[in-house]
Amino acid sequence: MRLVLQEFLSLDGVSQGPGSPDEDTSDGFAQGGWFVPHLDEAFDRVAATWLGKADAFLFGRRTYENFARDWPEMTDHPNARILNGSPKYVASQTLTKVGWEPTTILSGDIPAQVAEVKRQPGRELQIHGSARLGQSLLAAGLIDELRLAIAPVVVGSGRHLFPDGGTPAGLRLLHNETTPSGIAVRVYESTGLPKYGTHGTDA
Repeated sequence: MRLVLQEFLSLDGVSQGPGSPDEDTSDGFAQGGWFVPHLDEAFDRVAATWLGKADAFLFGRRTYENFARDWPEMTDHPNARILNGSPKYVASQTLTKVGWEPTTILSGDIPAQVAEVKRQPGRELQIHGSARLGQSLLAAGLIDELRLAIAPVVVGSGRHLFPDGGTPAGLRLLHNETTPSGIAVRVYESTGLPKYGTHGTDA
């Protein structure tokens, strides 16, 4: 399976708490819900197309617990069948049991276990949110594709998908579009380490 990271970002790169004020208040973050005002039908169609490509999902612990709390109750939502019924994996060194079946806990050497899951047949293993997990797997060279939805808002503080000191990564743009409400959809393929050069001038 291809490992795909799907992330909501602000224009200044914040990935924390896009969906609601109480989604993720860790480290005192109080500006959650910044992505929601920019949702529109065009982005809903994009997100549904992405979700339809998934054969399994991979989460960090915090995102998994939020999804496991909410999605079993959202049976009328058009995406509920895919999320509730598909195989799920949660990367955690502390969880010992889960209630959102079918779920497998990955612990210990997470990159090695994710690499093993990727070797299973299927289309996409998707990471939704889970920025810290995404950072670590990008650094390990396991992310095949990044799908970024960038909202036209500067949050000003919060956890970033690409923090200072992160591992450099080369990317190739596969697709870009902008929805009527201003969400910039950018899809990239991982290409390994970045290439560098020197800007020259004509003689």
